[in-house]
Amino acid sequence: MTIKNISTFSRSMKPLLVSSVALALTVTNVACAEKVTSKEINIKDKWVAQSDSLSVDKTPVDPIKGSYGLNKKTGEFTHPVATRDSHDRKPFDGILDYWDTEQYIKNMTIEAYYPITVEPFHTWQNIVDFDGRRYLYQYVRRDLKIFDITNPKEAKLLLTRGHTWGANGADEVDQNPYDETDMFGAASIQYNEKLGKYVMVQAFEVRRFGLLKNKRTQPDKVEAIRKSSHLKGFKVYEMNGPMPKDWKLIAERTTDVAHPDAPYGQQQGSGVRDLPAYFGGDTMYVAAAPDASYSLTEYPNDLYSAGYQSWDMSDPANPKFLDQLTVPGQIAFDPVHEAAFKENPRAGNRTSWMGARMSLFIPTPVEDGGKYGYAAMGGLGFYVVDITDSKNLKVVSHLNFAPSVAGTEGDFIDISQVEKTGIVYFSGYPLNEDCWEPYKDVHMIDVSDPTTPVKIGVLPRPKPPADAKFADFCQRRGSFGPKRTGYYTQPGTPKDNILPFNFYNAGLQVFDVSDLKNPEITAYFVPPFNTERVVEYARGNLSHSVYVEYDRNLFWLFTNHGIYVLSSPVLGEPSFSAPTTPWPVQPAKK
Repeated sequence: MTIKNISTFSRSMKPLLVSSVALALTVTNVACAEKVTSKEINIKDKWVAQSDSLSVDKTPVDPIKGSYGLNKKTGEFTHPVATRDSHDRKPFDGILDYWDTEQYIKNMTIEAYYPITVEPFHTWQNIVDFDGRRYLYQYVRRDLKIFDITNPKEAKLLLTRGHTWGANGADEVDQNPYDETDMFGAASIQYNEKLGKYVMVQAFEVRRFGLLKNKRTQPDKVEAIRKSSHLKGFKVYEMNGPMPKDWKLIAERTTDVAHPDAPYGQQQGSGVRDLPAYFGGDTMYVAAAPDASYSLTEYPNDLYSAGYQSWDMSDPANPKFLDQLTVPGQIAFDPVHEAAFKENPRAGNRTSWMGARMSLFIPTPVEDGGKYGYAAMGGLGFYVVDITDSKNLKVVSHLNFAPSVAGTEGDFIDISQVEKTGIVYFSGYPLNEDCWEPYKDVHMIDVSDPTTPVKIGVLPRPKPPADAKFADFCQRRGSFGPKRTGYYTQPGTPKDNILPFNFYNAGLQVFDVSDLKNPEITAYFVPPFNTERVVEYARGNLSHSVYVEYDRNLFWLFTNHGIYVLSSPVLGEPSFSAPTTPWPVQPAKK
């Protein structure tokens, strides 16, 4: 069992020595443009210390007042050139001094609204059909709700685990709580023909938010993450029915592939990040850092720069590790990696996310003849990956982008159009509120020639309707920018030339890309901020996810105050009856 870098070089797995200089690394922090202060930081974790030793501290200084903001004459907003990571409000002259409770809609219809909140910051979703009924799973780590959405206008809440959020935040007592070492990880659910059943793969990742704020100043928190007493990897379940009582755990694996039998607390690395790319066949791909050496990332509360692993899933009850793909600039104490990291213009900014957040984006599974996967690796850029040999993943090509910090610079790739148009859509997402960071464009990349991807443009920036009391969404408060167009797979078939992006405080923005030289927004729904149902500190993350039922022509928009069901002519006539074909897709019976 081996861990491989890109084909040009490999690394040894033997232990590495750390100099006393690295262990006692001292850095200087620049606090702001108007006041510069110095603070000595003694970094105790050798991997964080080594990463920081490769560059001087170049944390972006806070932009000077007047260098960004709203032009009241034109209504245009100029974003800061660069900012540090911040969780505080950053109001500017012209921003609303209240939460906008109006909603804005074009070419859409609200079919239903459910004022139920699993969590106001972020959730995952899955849809599965059993015995003619359709179920929606909404969850994040230890909070879960299961709905029967057979009739989407009369959804029924069937099960709650963990907390429910409301006007005062999370309720004090969690219902039917998970064991301390367990949760519902970001999951891929597919039909496995060999088992004749749905198979669910759940990702188990180290916890960061709510635990670690700054890895350079919180050694105890860093140590706690290193020794997390839970799985770092994934679990595989047979789904014999819609409810957890019907599920059977058939496999558990750690992505610490050098120590496959390590117990909880001793497993190394990040675990599986976000969604596994699993389509029910023989191969699965996950984003993972197998050990602590994958540490070359600037982001303050992340310890790992994840690469990609491929796994043999021909027997879902016995997953086998195949390969680890690593790109230059990820591994500490490796001279080639460190040289690549130091050449990156982000090195030292103590802000940029480096490495994979999501797994490979694959338009056609390799079992069905697929040749390429596409990788979004934050500040490391965009990659095309040859997946034809799952035991030997290869980088085909690479694109860099100009730094855009703070925020995540490359997290998601929409591949729904690539096999018809040759275009993928690559984007990051905002992390600071009040537009206190560069705008996150959705980049259009032509990959018709996989060896030479070409940037051909960006999607247009959403604008408020004429009757809004603000000229730019930055004025509306909270976060503004693209997130994702949904899951790796969603019921039915994506529509040609239609990209439904969740856009935080701009809600659901639907792009028509039929004219690549002039893409336009053809429909939108911008929900209100809800001051009665959402605690003050959670209001800024207005809408965080969209899930599309292409087989029933319905959008499900997940917000911090509930769930909206939406229809639009851009999808087609909606259906409110039970689906005629089960999802995930099952092969026709012989």
